[in-house]
Amino acid sequence: MASKNASTYVSPKYLIDNNNFQTRHIGPSDEQIDSMLLKLGYKSLDEFSQAVVPKAIQASGSLDLPEALSEANFLKQTKKLAQKNKLYRNFIGQGYYGTYTPTVIQRNILENPGWYTAYTPYQAEISQGRMEALLNFQTMVMELTGMELSNASLLDEGTAIAEAVAMAKAVNRKSKSNKVFVDKDVFAQSLDVLQTRMNSIGIDVVVADLQDSDLGTADYFAAVIQYPSASGEIPDVEAFIEKSRQSSALSIFSTDLLSLALLKPPGEFGADIVVGSTQRFGVPMGFGG
Repeated sequence: MASKNASTYVSPKYLIDNNNFQTRHIGPSDEQIDSMLLKLGYKSLDEFSQAVVPKAIQASGSLDLPEALSEANFLKQTKKLAQKNKLYRNFIGQGYYGTYTPTVIQRNILENPGWYTAYTPYQAEISQGRMEALLNFQTMVMELTGMELSNASLLDEGTAIAEAVAMAKAVNRKSKSNKVFVDKDVFAQSLDVLQTRMNSIGIDVVVADLQDSDLGTADYFAAVIQYPSASGEIPDVEAFIEKSRQSSALSIFSTDLLSLALLKPPGEFGADIVVGSTQRFGVPMGFGG
């Protein structure tokens, strides 16, 4: 009898891998396609597509497209088109603006593939560094906003406002209202996100001018203001805080964090919740956002 440790010859037929790279990534062969079509009762892919795609959205005729280009020629053509662009100063940022990105940040963080690997963050050698970075971020946000604590960020400013309002509804025991006041001069995309989120949980979003609104007399559980506003103005923050308290509403500031290096922090006014976008800290925009 052969020893358990003795090497055993294995026939190559047992090592054939039918699930190879070509099959998985290139797709089925012509023979496989014909076999599947025959099983389904169709003679061609065109006949199959016409049968399963609704007539109303089928396109007749060929697409009016130029010949395909190689990557190098495509980039060359794109650069020629880009040279026709005329660059003007943009005042319509709505909270997202072109910023200067220091080279050391761009090279060591944005262009460092080490941040984009699938390496799990549970190992101590990477977890500790990541936690230190988050702690530094939270400390900076606390110093700029004047608040006593900070979380480690959400998705974007609009999402943060929606989360802030939802939290205000959950923790505000002084108000039984189902309404949140929003100053009309908040960023458009933030308002859209907020209205979508609040509609799903049955909360009324009242959008009005801060000066001409019923904030201060009506009952709201929260009030939201943009600081600075979407039009670039500095709102009357003290009046906003006072009216919010009169309405038993928690005050929520949506801020440009970089502007707080010059403006008085919301926390010093007595703000209850502060949110904002950190894109302003040198983070380059991807296709405008």
